[in-house]
Amino acid sequence: MSPAAPPPLFHSSGQPGFSKVVSTDPRHVAARKFEREIHVRFAPEACTVHTPEGLVHARAGDAIVTGTAGETWRVSQARFLHKYRPVPPVLAGEAGAYMSLPNRILALQMQEPFEVVLADGISHLTGRAGDWLVDYGDGSLGIVTQPIFATTYEILDEPS
Repeated sequence: MSPAAPPPLFHSSGQPGFSKVVSTDPRHVAARKFEREIHVRFAPEACTVHTPEGLVHARAGDAIVTGTAGETWRVSQARFLHKYRPVPPVLAGEAGAYMSLPNRILALQMQEPFEVVLADGISHLTGRAGDWLVDYGDGSLGIVTQPIFATTYEILDEPS
């Protein structure tokens, strides 16, 4: 019996704009993030964040976000204020409540297990069939499970 082929592997580019791997796939959808309140703390030093999809390395100052279902993820310090705004009385850069911004993303629901290497080149995520490969349009890719995707994003158009 031959060994199973490795799952598809996608790499975040770290460069602005949507990736060709998602944007040129005819099955992709455009979606907008719902404005939702989330809780944020900022890493005081380098650490590892346990996400449902794998371990993610955070640098000092990166945001550690807790979503409405209790899931956690990291957002780099450089990209955080493009994705979230503080909810008063919290000030930008302070821990506390933040509101997600209604940013447009592209997403592709995967039919097989897959993996993503984040823009840091170290953090590695694993997705399952039915999970979404999400392209944030800023050079970063991510994995979002179907239940979280359904409550986090509004699909703007269906694949043609």
